[in-house]
Amino acid sequence: MADLREGRDPQSEGTRLARVAELLGGRKILRKYPRNRMEAHEMLLHGLPAKALTSFVEKFVTLNWDAALEKAVGMSLRTYQRHVAADDKPLSLEQTARTWKLAEIVAKATDVFGSREKAELWLTQPAIGLNQRRPIDLLATPAGVELVETYLERIDYGVYT
Repeated sequence: MADLREGRDPQSEGTRLARVAELLGGRKILRKYPRNRMEAHEMLLHGLPAKALTSFVEKFVTLNWDAALEKAVGMSLRTYQRHVAADDKPLSLEQTARTWKLAEIVAKATDVFGSREKAELWLTQPAIGLNQRRPIDLLATPAGVELVETYLERIDYGVYT
């Protein structure tokens, strides 16, 4: 229902989820793409493999591991390094949810701005519609995530402020 209310094509849900899964390492790491939100939920309940976050971070074009990214993912650099060293341990439920949400936002921003590089740059630049805050800084809380997602939707529809 939410997809119809927001003017989205429900058939493209699987495509959107596949793009997010691809950012997290694709089939090689996740083993399969969720076809719908319920399958994504079930997959996330088990925790993403640490390799999913590692793969995502390695593909960054302009983003770096900094304090803002630590807050967005809910993990310090040292904890991230430990996950890299022991990549067989899954991420916690909170880290999994935050990593997935960041990947969703990067995927959406890539669609809106036309490239991964432009999407990542947008995340790190102050935005007029976000009271001159950087979108990446707002990803530390659910309310901030909602602001960023709403703002991205507005940009996508041509409403910038």
